[in-house]
Amino acid sequence: METSERLLTPGEVAALFRVDPKTVTRWAAAGRISSIRTPGGHRRFRESEVHALLRGDEPVAEHAR
Repeated sequence: METSERLLTPGEVAALFRVDPKTVTRWAAAGRISSIRTPGGHRRFRESEVHALLRGDEPVAEHAR
């Protein structure tokens, strides 16, 4: 079980993609990238999935259309 994976904030993901943090939140709502909710309700993103999306790999979280 991978418990040491780093979780990124919407701001950190936004900086990597050079977009606004609200755009990252919209991507998560649309299923483009999966997110984890903290106990306080904030979104966090798996670093490995973010880097896969940056490379143009298929998203880890596949969504049905």
